[in-house]
Amino acid sequence: MPKLSVIIPCYFNEGNIPVTTAELLANEARFPAEVEVEYVMVDDGSGDNTLQALLAFQSQVPDRVKVVELAGNVGSYNAIVAGMEQATGDCMVIITADLQDPPELMVQMYQYWKQGIKLVIGNRQDREETGPQKLFANLFHTLMKRLALPNIPDGGFDYVLFDRQVRDQVVQLQERNSNLFYLMIWLGYAYVNIPYVRQKRKIGKSRWTLQKKVKLFIDSLLSFSFFPIRLISGMGLTLGLAALLYGCYIVLLKISGSHVPEGWTTLMLIVLLVSSFQMIALGIIGEYVWRGLDAARSRPLYVVKQVYGPVQ
Repeated sequence: MPKLSVIIPCYFNEGNIPVTTAELLANEARFPAEVEVEYVMVDDGSGDNTLQALLAFQSQVPDRVKVVELAGNVGSYNAIVAGMEQATGDCMVIITADLQDPPELMVQMYQYWKQGIKLVIGNRQDREETGPQKLFANLFHTLMKRLALPNIPDGGFDYVLFDRQVRDQVVQLQERNSNLFYLMIWLGYAYVNIPYVRQKRKIGKSRWTLQKKVKLFIDSLLSFSFFPIRLISGMGLTLGLAALLYGCYIVLLKISGSHVPEGWTTLMLIVLLVSSFQMIALGIIGEYVWRGLDAARSRPLYVVKQVYGPVQ
């Protein structure tokens, strides 16, 4: 019997868990009878009663639900990796705990996997969210498509079904400060893209803050593109060329006996321009250096406090 592991990262989702789990159990009826479904729920250091809600679900279906309690908050992507390591399915699907992504789409994803497709992406064609949220999301994925991974689908995605082989390779890489879903694309597997409309969140408040979105953009760009470094080189060459042309201009003025403009304001403007470029360049280089240091330390992506449910 093929087994499907449903991996769900949870962070301050105590209100969502009862509704989401009921929907997931009802969704099982849409699958072929031979499919065995297990659930791997990861509590990412929530400060509310999310763990208690997960344990209540685990007590309802003790043989097919595994709850992974992390020692602290490590971010959704690291929490997903923790769930992937605990999952035992032949294929796995990642879905959020807030029911913004339709569970019924899993059935179509599974059918593609049965046909031999190792990666199936649920792509957000549109979203029931505010204008600024849509604008940021569209800008994020447009820039990533242009600057880093041209083969990613248009729009965002964090709803994917993938083969155990993909899972093994992602877990083995142990990527830090990266984008887990873009990493699956980077592996090079051909994928099928299924568009859908992301629904508006109905329960609770999203913890996906602007600060986290900006960090994800920086992590994604630095992990999959050399554009920032090339940008520094390009700006350096441009400033160097401008300085050379300006120097030639001054020399020509001297030779011709013309008045050479002097002034503290012009000098300070040039100094501030060059200094600001140097600081930006050092900041970008520092981001790369810090990521190299973070990887070299080989600290674990997460610490599992306790696992509740069937032993792997």
